[in-house]
Amino acid sequence: MLYPGHSAEDDFVAWSADLRRHGITEPIEVRHTWAGPTDHEMAALRALGADDQLHPTAKAAVAAGVAAIVWACTSGSFVDGLEGARDQAARLAHAAGVPATSTSLAFVDALHHLDARRVAIAASYPEPVSRCLSGLLTEAGFEVAVTASSDVPSGEDAGRWSADRIRQMVDDLGPLDADVVVVPDTALHTAGLLPQLEADAGRPVLTANQVSVWSGLRLLGRSPIADGVGSLFRA
Repeated sequence: MLYPGHSAEDDFVAWSADLRRHGITEPIEVRHTWAGPTDHEMAALRALGADDQLHPTAKAAVAAGVAAIVWACTSGSFVDGLEGARDQAARLAHAAGVPATSTSLAFVDALHHLDARRVAIAASYPEPVSRCLSGLLTEAGFEVAVTASSDVPSGEDAGRWSADRIRQMVDDLGPLDADVVVVPDTALHTAGLLPQLEADAGRPVLTANQVSVWSGLRLLGRSPIADGVGSLFRA
């Protein structure tokens, strides 16, 4: 996992522990690509996902034995739309010499895996940033029923959210006409929270760190199946 800043990188440790209990033992290594703040502002997000930020860290990870790369940042991968996200991942894979993807593309793959057509987005971001994710998912062929924004200014601020606050964000969507709820932002701690979120929403919920882990395992050739970590890992 290439991860910007310091907000919820420990969530991947928790995800790894949850999956090990189900026999999924591939290690999840987190490597930081950015030492500064992770502001939810368009120019800052483009800087986070720039090649000169990602490629050196990816190459170092591969030199240490990593076999697949996930750019674990939703907003830093969707700001230039679907083609921008695909191009970013392709350049990353070429530079690293191993398969690579991003959280935004992982959401697309996960929604297809669940045969979702209509989605609701519960986003921590300011509205202009949330709108970019809505646009990417629309480009990918999904109908976005609703996009709710919580106007959190940075990843660091999102990383301080409690489980109850995340659940409230999903609950605030209200009655839904959607197949799946999407909760972006890899700065949110969601390990161990999926059963509650899905019970609250009454439908599958996809979170950023969840789909990042799932997609990374698939890059390694795994078809991960596990209980207690969301519908995605049971499909």
